Amino acid sequence: MSTAFNYKHLYYFWVVAKEGGISRAASKLDMAVQTVSAQVRDLERALGFALLKPAGRGLVLTEAGKAAMQQADLIFQLGEDLPAKVRDAISSPTVRLAVGICDSLPKMVVHRMLLPVIAEPNLRLLCHEGELDDLLGDLALHRLDVVLSDRPAPANPNIKLYTHALGDSAIDWYGPPDMVAFASADFPHSLAHVPLLLPTAHTAVRARLDQWFERNGIRPRIAGEFEDSALLTTFGASGMGVFPAAQWVQDDLLAHYAVQRLGPCDGVAEHFFAIGTEKKVQHPLVQRLVDSASS
Repeated sequence: MSTAFNYKHLYYFWVVAKEGGISRAASKLDMAVQTVSAQVRDLERALGFALLKPAGRGLVLTEAGKAAMQQADLIFQLGEDLPAKVRDAISSPTVRLAVGICDSLPKMVVHRMLLPVIAEPNLRLLCHEGELDDLLGDLALHRLDVVLSDRPAPANPNIKLYTHALGDSAIDWYGPPDMVAFASADFPHSLAHVPLLLPTAHTAVRARLDQWFERNGIRPRIAGEFEDSALLTTFGASGMGVFPAAQWVQDDLLAHYAVQRLGPCDGVAEHFFAIGTEKKVQHPLVQRLVDSASS
């Protein structure tokens, strides 16, 4: 069967549309901007219609482009599924779940969020950690089944993303026993007199913590700021300072680290979300995550 266009050109157009621009697509594909642009123009010539048009600093789909994207989504989703289908045909059946994990999420929280699915027989769990924007790009390209995040999906005119709430957890303060004993008197104002370890502004909860300090008239003594929650906990447990953590992980935190709970961070919570490309979740394990949270 012959076709009037090249499927490679269709793939480049698909990535450009998902990324919202030629430059971002070229970076994702590790190709020159001129090469990607030429491939898209070749596809437009083959189909006889403009598929993309400028919008601000990026590109958006024309009506013809939207029709092409619907078909491209189907084509490349089938292509993504092909290796697993072939592998499953000659081996014991597996259930594959590719999860993008936003690097601002606490690692112990991620484990708790995935508990409803990790006991699945023959599960093949693939976890990819990164920045939210990069993970959403991979989600749009169907390299991931779901993205776990501490914030909802941002608006994107080129990608339909759907955010499913997985719950929230209040925040408490923890620290090494000697600091907890010292800071127990006159808490929470005593936090102004002990070294504190905080997540960086990279996380959604940091702004809420800063507002909490302001409401309580506390000028924090910040001894360290960490993008990685596991590092923050490790340094806190080593005696470097008092730190915040979600109540969701309190049992694991107290069982595995030499820390004690100091007190609540009243009014501050972390929120957790699953982000997908479908309003009605199709993947059975992702649906299980959402259902478990709602119940």
